[in-house]
Amino acid sequence: MISIDSNNSPNRDSNKSSTMLAHACMLCTAIVWGLSFVSTSVLTRNGLHPVEIYLYRFILAYLILLAISHRYFRAYTWRDEFLFLILGLSGGSLYFITENIAIARTEVANVSLITTLSPLITTFMMGALYKNERPGRWIVMGSIIAAVGVALVVFGGEGEASFNPVGDLLALAAAVSFSIYSIVIKKINPTYSTWFITRKTFFYGIITALPFLAMEPEHAPMEVLLRTEVWGNIAFLGLVCSLTAYLILALSIKVLGPITASNYLYAQPIVTMIAGIVILSQPVSWGGWTGCVLIIGGLWLGEALTRRSQRR
Repeated sequence: MISIDSNNSPNRDSNKSSTMLAHACMLCTAIVWGLSFVSTSVLTRNGLHPVEIYLYRFILAYLILLAISHRYFRAYTWRDEFLFLILGLSGGSLYFITENIAIARTEVANVSLITTLSPLITTFMMGALYKNERPGRWIVMGSIIAAVGVALVVFGGEGEASFNPVGDLLALAAAVSFSIYSIVIKKINPTYSTWFITRKTFFYGIITALPFLAMEPEHAPMEVLLRTEVWGNIAFLGLVCSLTAYLILALSIKVLGPITASNYLYAQPIVTMIAGIVILSQPVSWGGWTGCVLIIGGLWLGEALTRRSQRR
C-alpha cells in the first residue's frame, strides 16, 4: 500500500502557490494605488473636478470589462443586487469622490496616510459583526499608536499647508467607506465570479456618481482631455488602478480574506510620499514622516504580536 505524505500533497502545494501569488499581487496593487494619489493630483491641477476624474476612469474600466464579460447582468436575488449597490457606493463613488476631493484640499501624502487606516477600521468592523474575529489587545495597542500617527499627520506639520481639517476628514471618510467595501465583498465572493463582481461594482459606482456630477457648478472643457498628461493619467487610473487592481483585489480577498488583503494598504503611503516628492515637488513635514512611521509601525506591530501570541 502506498502512503501519501499530506505535507507534500499537490493540493497543499497548490494552495501555498495561490497564497504567495495573492500576496505578490496585493503588493503590486498597493504600489499602483500609492501612485494613483499623485496621478489624481496631476489631473486636479489640470482643471478636472473630483467627480469627473472618478467617472472618466471608471467608465473606461467598465466599458473594457463589459466587452470581456457580458453574459450575465442581474444578480441571483434582489438582496444580492442591493449588496452590489453597496459595493458600488462604498468601493466606488463615495470612496473615490471623497478621496479625490480630499486630494484637492490637502496634501496627497496626508490623504494616502489617513486612508491607510482602512485595514484597521476593517478589523474593528469585522470584530463588531463576527464575535470570533474581535481584535485582541495587541491590535488595540497598535491602533492607539496608529491614531497618534494620524494626529501627527493632521496637526504636526510646519506651516498652514499641513492643517487641512476638511480634506483630512474626507480622507478618513474614504477609509471607512473602503472598509465597508472589503466586508461586503466577503459575503458576495463565494457566489459570483470575480469578473461579475467587479463589473457590477463599477456599474453601480458610475450610476451613484451621476447625482454628484449634476451638483458640480461647472465642468472642465473637453479639450483638456486632449492633453497628453491628462489622458495618460486617466488611462493609468482606469486600466491599471481600477480595472486590473479591482480584479486582483477581489481574487485576493477570496484567497487571503478581507483583513489580510487590505493590510497591503500599509505600503501605500510610502509610495505616495516618494512620488509626491519626486513628481509634484511636495515637501513632507516632520509630522508627515513621523506619522508615517507610527501608522505603519503601529498597525504592523499589532498584527505581528497577535500572530506571535496565537502560535503559543
